[in-house]
Amino acid sequence: MVNDSGLDLLFGALADPTRRRIVERLARRPLTVGQIAGEFSISQPAISKHLRVLQASGLIERQIEGRVHVCSLTPNAMRRAERWLERQRTFWNASLDRLEALLSDRSEKRK
Repeated sequence: MVNDSGLDLLFGALADPTRRRIVERLARRPLTVGQIAGEFSISQPAISKHLRVLQASGLIERQIEGRVHVCSLTPNAMRRAERWLERQRTFWNASLDRLEALLSDRSEKRK
């Protein structure tokens, strides 16, 4: 899975601290765009740009209720990131275990 544009979008979206803070807030409950914007010291158009990036990455979805846009977190996107991170953790733990065994074996042979 070297070339996974979905993960690229996901991690790219999470690379920005403002977007991470938005995700943290949406993890608690769905919020309107106005509620989200009210929690930041940046303009509502800037928040809307961040929300578009989060939506394009699949991290959030919008429900339009009249003129009100309600944003909510999409758990499946976070699960994809979690699965990727778990694969990396498993790989590196196994690699480091093999290195430890090799070094231990060498140390034993020197004695």
